[in-house]
Amino acid sequence: MSTQRYLVLHDYGMGGLWWWIRARSVREVQEAFAEVEVVDDPAAVARAEGWDLDEVDIGAATLPAGLDELRAMRDKQRALPGFGALADKQVLFLRQLWDDDEPATYLMEVGPDGRRVRQVEVAEDGTGIKTDAEDWPLNPPLVDLFDPQLPNQEIDRDEFERAWAAARWEDSR
Repeated sequence: MSTQRYLVLHDYGMGGLWWWIRARSVREVQEAFAEVEVVDDPAAVARAEGWDLDEVDIGAATLPAGLDELRAMRDKQRALPGFGALADKQVLFLRQLWDDDEPATYLMEVGPDGRRVRQVEVAEDGTGIKTDAEDWPLNPPLVDLFDPQLPNQEIDRDEFERAWAAARWEDSR
């Protein structure tokens, strides 16, 4: 099978790292590197043509800085139970705990690209705030669907929908 060039992004929140990667498929890229997105938007790909990005073969022994770490992370994950178990789901419902100044639990509906579709933030007192794509000016993929920890975070649709129905909108819509 021949290879083709893919535009690959690792979005780290306040910016991103970009590369051209030659591979046989999008899935091969996703299985080889943790926390990356294969960008297929024609306008974005056309813009990137003018950038001075590193271009590497997926099997290269030496990779650019950043990409090498993402491959090492994926290599460690691949050996763990649960690796890729949810990668082919079209819709995924997750519970993720956030332990910060104000601990909360996030219930998320995630699409096949790892982006949030809907989310409920449940505070310690049980109250919920619901948000959706209209509330997020940026919505990068937050979930690496090959992450072996995801099966431990999965919930069923009914649990998510109950929380969604009980939650209120963050602002008055």
